[in-house]
Formats: sequence, structure tokens, C-alpha cells
Amino acid sequence: MSAGTTSSGGGPRGWARDLGMGVRFAVGGGREGWVRTLLTALGVGLGVTLLLAASALPAIQAHRTERRLAATPTETDRPLPPSASTLVVADLQTQFRDRSLTGRMLRPDGPAAPAPPGVAALPGPGEMVLSPALRELLAEPDNALLRQRLPYRDAGTIGPAGLVGPAELKYYLGSATLSTDAGGLRVAGFGGERQSDPLDPQLLMLVIVACVVLLMPVAIFIATAVRFGGERRDRRLAALRLIGADARMTRRTAAGEALFGAVCGVLVGVALFLVGRQFVGGITVWDTNAFPSDLTPNPLLAALIVLVVPLAAVAVTLLALRRVAIEPLGVVRNGAGRRRRLWWRLPFPLGGLALMLANGRTGGANSAVNPFFIAGGATLFLLGVTLLLPWIVDAAVGLFRGGPVPWQLAVRRLQLSGGAAARTVSGITVAVAGAIALQLLFSAIQGDFMKITGQDSARAQLQVSLPTHDVATIRKMTREYQRTTGVRGVIAAINTTAHRPGPLRKGEPFVPTTAVTVGDCASLGELAHTGPCKDGDVFVVRDHTGQVEDSYISQTARPGATVDFASPDRPGTRTPPRPRLWTVPKDARTVESRDDPMGMSSFGIFATPGALDTALLDDPYASAMIKIDPQVPDALEHARNTAARIDPLTSVHTLQNMERDAQYASVRTGLLIASTATLALIAASMLVTMVEQLRERRRLLSVLVAFGTRRATLAWSVLWQTAVPVALGLVLSVAGGAGLGLALLKMAGKSTVDWSVIWPLVAAGSGLVLVVTLLSLPPLWRMMRPDGLRTE
Repeated sequence: MSAGTTSSGGGPRGWARDLGMGVRFAVGGGREGWVRTLLTALGVGLGVTLLLAASALPAIQAHRTERRLAATPTETDRPLPPSASTLVVADLQTQFRDRSLTGRMLRPDGPAAPAPPGVAALPGPGEMVLSPALRELLAEPDNALLRQRLPYRDAGTIGPAGLVGPAELKYYLGSATLSTDAGGLRVAGFGGERQSDPLDPQLLMLVIVACVVLLMPVAIFIATAVRFGGERRDRRLAALRLIGADARMTRRTAAGEALFGAVCGVLVGVALFLVGRQFVGGITVWDTNAFPSDLTPNPLLAALIVLVVPLAAVAVTLLALRRVAIEPLGVVRNGAGRRRRLWWRLPFPLGGLALMLANGRTGGANSAVNPFFIAGGATLFLLGVTLLLPWIVDAAVGLFRGGPVPWQLAVRRLQLSGGAAARTVSGITVAVAGAIALQLLFSAIQGDFMKITGQDSARAQLQVSLPTHDVATIRKMTREYQRTTGVRGVIAAINTTAHRPGPLRKGEPFVPTTAVTVGDCASLGELAHTGPCKDGDVFVVRDHTGQVEDSYISQTARPGATVDFASPDRPGTRTPPRPRLWTVPKDARTVESRDDPMGMSSFGIFATPGALDTALLDDPYASAMIKIDPQVPDALEHARNTAARIDPLTSVHTLQNMERDAQYASVRTGLLIASTATLALIAASMLVTMVEQLRERRRLLSVLVAFGTRRATLAWSVLWQTAVPVALGLVLSVAGGAGLGLALLKMAGKSTVDWSVIWPLVAAGSGLVLVVTLLSLPPLWRMMRPDGLRTE
């Protein structure tokens, strides 16, 4: 060591002294130092906020599930007898426009009947207890149709303990007539059992990769934020070398400055998280919301975040300074430097793919998912994409020559500091690459989690089922719907069963039985190929699917046969039921059935009201399919109001051609929420990074303006400095995302690739960068003022 050189030595004491010196430089660096520290703290704080929110996601899901189960009636294996501590409950499901409402009808059997969680007292007949969100929805002026559907007296509010989330639309309705014969269930309390199926291996792989994809940009941005102010810091370190410090001491001092900014960032992140969680109750993302108390980070993960982020700041700074020769007379980084090497970057993505493929197939009976292989492989691959970006930027800009002045200024800046430009867009590059891979996998496996229902939503849009067996109410339903605004057709039928009269015959395991359907000609024509029809006609309908043998139907449903509508003898009954006999007319035509709009096939005896007295039917039930006029505003809501007016327990379902698997829908919703939060962070982080880089170049910009350079020229130069790395980054993200996506498809056993999902993601990434760049123009304009030449 030369004379006059100062060394702090190794060991903990030397590290502590050098890091402490860096902290003092950060604190005592004047206005410039504090601005740099604040920018670093803001950048790191945004990342820490998202990391803390991510660590709270399991708690959010657990709390929501606990409250949902706590509000579920407790079912028993055997029917409960009425007592003072039981009550009868029935679910009430409805929808208002695009929002789902959850209701439950309650009738206590005695004064000690339990109340649901969050309900202080059971509502009386004609009263309802509702959630705050539903009360607000009812109060909105445009929701008169919903107020007509729920015309009950407001008797109280459901507390947080009884709600899955603060935005849940839920109510409890009191009843004096609800019984177990009318669709109710007698229970002694509330609290369902947790029943969870193991996650499908393909969905588990998707979740693991998504976690890596969503958290990698956060880690990249934190690593970028701790390097803010690198050029000014290097000049300070050169001055430190001039007074005798050795290279290791200067690097540790620089790490101390980064450590202080990272610690401030952790504090900012914790503060932002604590403040933000107070407003989380008013935020609904993809129909999901939570109470502020739900947003509780896992203590171990939170402690790990608080500890690792400052340590990572020190490690990143030391690693970055290994390529910088800090000497007493300057920093070698300002020169041309060595070209970036490619050979050591390629093993990262290739090794990541190999590690993922080592997991094997995730589709099939013997599939398995190793989280370490998949998470480790995805991390290595995306890290490789991040490492390749600076090399690609340097290689590309090195080929650029000539062009307009703004272009030349931008190219020269990129040639001198391409690494900084690459770091600015590395987050969006990784995010788009990961999103492309996930979308390729989503598009390939969604068919495995989508079921064709067979329903024809072009023939009818709603299916209505009445809980009552009263024929008068059934007829009332048909009349009410025919008069409902926006309803252009009703396929209504009264259904029951008929059996052959008399006792069992030798060799018969049961009395032959057939289905009976009563409806007008228009409705019967939707259920069978009846042909010409008039009131008074009867048809014998054969099952066109061939699943029911004609010989089985012919034992009861045949022209001239006598059938009995009375229910067969039930075990344990002493008195046989009184026969309800009816003879099928001899002129009844035999026709083929057809699938109804629900995709179901009916067979047996079809009769019009003029041919069969419905008073003979023993246990009829009604169903109707409603045709909606799409030209009438809120036609669906008028139809739902009619159902609620007939009977609150009327079930109304929307016909749909496809049905999603519940696990798939849950995973998809979770990923949409997480990706929305990640994109918001990326936008904020890019804006902070661009403002910091402009601040670093403020003096240079002011000098150029002072020498007569047009501000528009400098603005275009800044735009090109952003556009070139973004364009290269998006090209890399398409290639990297396609490579990772193909590996995921191979693991899932899929060969079909939907390349069309790539371009919306590229457009979204480009749009995000464009918005952030435009937002950075106002501070750029302010930094080109002559007062930027001032110094401390």
C-alpha cells in the first residue's frame, strides 16, 4: 500500500466504520444528497409496499374464507326436530345488473334461535338486515328496480364478522312462513366445515410461475432504486480516494450511502403500507375486496423483507462497483469501457429452462409439481432476460450512426450509459415477458377448465324454478311473466310423474313410472317435435337421445293406457294413497323429443291444459325459461323482479353456453388483481427512475440550453433515449416470453399455441411506457432552466 493511503481494514469494525461514513455522507450531502436519498427511499418504498402487500395475500384469503364459513349454516346428517334453539334457513340468490346479491331467508323456531355472525338480532317477518354496501346500492337514484325487488323494512346492519368483504352485497330476510317443505333447511347454528380440493397441478404451476413473474419486477426495481445518483456518487468517491482511502473502503462507503437510502425506503414502504391499508376497504379489484384488518403481512415474511432489502442494497452496490475503477483523478466508467460479454449471460435462461423441464409433465394422472424446480427455473430464466437486455442495448446502439440532432444526442447518451437505460426498462421487459408466457399457458389450458353446458342462450336467457307445488301459483307465474316488461316469450311447463296403477308384478323391481309435462302448444313445441298442435292434444314423447328405451316408456306412456298420478306407496305408511287415475287418449300422437334451451331432454306424456285437469296432479313442480327482448333496457331486472314478487325463494339462473371451473376462476381472478398492482408499481417506478436520471443530467441540459440548443430538440432526445431501450426490451420480452411459454406448454402437455395473445401485452407495455414518458416531460422542461447551472 502506498504512503498516504488510508485503509479501514476488514472485519466487522471496519465494515461498520465504512458503512457509517457512507451514512454520514448521505445525511450531510446537502440538498442534492437529500434529494437523491428521497428518490431512493421513494423507489425502494414502492417496492417494499408491494412486497408487504404480497406477503399479506394468504392472510386476506384465509380471513375471507373464515368469515364465509362462519356465516354458512351448519348442516347435520339427520333432519333436526324443531326446538326453541333452531331456525329454518333458505338461500336467496339474485343478481342486479352485473353485481351478485347474496341473501338468506330466516324463520326462528323459538326465542333461542341463533343469529348469523354480524347480526345483532334476527329480523322479523317482512324485515331485512343488510350490509352497508347493499344499503348504499339501494339508496342510489338509478336503482329503483332493486328497491322494488327488496321492498322490506330495513331493520339493521350486518357487521364485518358476517361479511366476506366490505363491498359484499348481502342481506338476511325474516319470514313467518318458511318451512322445510318449501325448500328450507332446519339448522341449530352457523359455521360450515372447510372443504378444499387439492389444486390442479397445471393451476399450481401457473400460480408458482405467476408469483415469480409478478415479484421479479419488484426486485429489479429495488435493485435499480438503490443505484440512484451513481454518477454524482462516483465523483464523491474519487474525491475520497484523493485523500487516501483505498478501493475497498470507497466501495463500502458507497454501500453505506445505499444502505441509508434503503433503510429510509423500508420505512417509507412500511408507512405507505400502513396508510394504504386503511383505504383498502374502499377498493374493489376484479370483484374482490377486503377489510383493512385482513391486510396483515405474514410476520416472518415481513421481517425477511425488512432485513433483506437493506442487505440487498449493500450487495447490489458492491457488485455494481466491481466494474468501476475509482481513482483519485476520476472514474473510469466515464470512458468507453469494455464491451459487455455475452457468454456468461446465456447460461441463466438456458439453465432456467432446463430446471423447469426437469420437473416433467404437469398434466395427466401421474403428474407432479416440484415448486423448487419451477420457481427456480422461472427465476433463472427471467434473470437471464434482465442480464441480456444491457448487452442487446449496447450491441444495438453501437451500430447507430448519423441522423437528426435529437437522435444523435440520444444515441451518444445510450452509448455512454446504456446500462442505466437498460435498468430503467428492465422491469417492464420482465413483466411483459412473464405475462406473455402466462397468457400462452392460459390460452392453452383454459379448455381443460371450461365445460360446455349444452345450454342455448339464443332460445332463452333465464331459467326460473318455483319452490311451490301449488298449481295456482304455477299458473300465476306464467301469467305474470307474460305481462312482464321486456319478456317476449315464456316456455312454461308443469311437471310431475305418473305410474302404472296396481301393485308390483312378478319380477318387477319397481312400478313403471314416466314423466308428465303439461303446457301450451308453444311451450311443448320447444321441448318436442310436436308438429301441428291445438289445445286438447296429447303426445307420447320418445327420448331422441336413445338413453331411455322405448319399451320402458311404453309400459305407461302409450295411447289408451291408464296412469295414476298419486305418489306410490311409501315405506312405513299404513294407508295407501288415493288413486288419481287418468287415461291417455287413444289418438295421442307419438313424437320425438328435442333438447330444451337448458340442454335437457324431456320424454313421457306431454299434454295441453285442455286435455288434462291439473287438479289431478299429486306433486307438481314448475319450471320456466324466459325469452328476453334485448332492445328493452333492464329487461333482465324486470324478469328477476317478477320472480321475487311471485315468491322470494324463486330460483333464477342465467343460461350460458360455457361454465368455468371454480378453481380456475379463482386463480384467474387472483392473478388479475396481482398483475394490476404490479403494473401500477412498474408505472410508478419507471416515473421515479426517469425523474432521477433527468435530475442527474440537469446541469448538462442547462448547459445545452444556455448554448442555444432548442428545448424541443432536448425533449425529442429524451424521448428517443426511452424509446430505443423500450423497443429493444419489448423485442426481447416477446422472444423470452415465447420461450418460457413454450416450455410451460411442453410441461402441460399442450401443443397448440395461440400467438394472438402476445400483441395486446406488447401494446399494453408500450402504452404504459408512453404514458410514463409523457408524465416525465414537465419535470424535464423545468430542469432545462438556466438556474440548473447553479451548484453548491
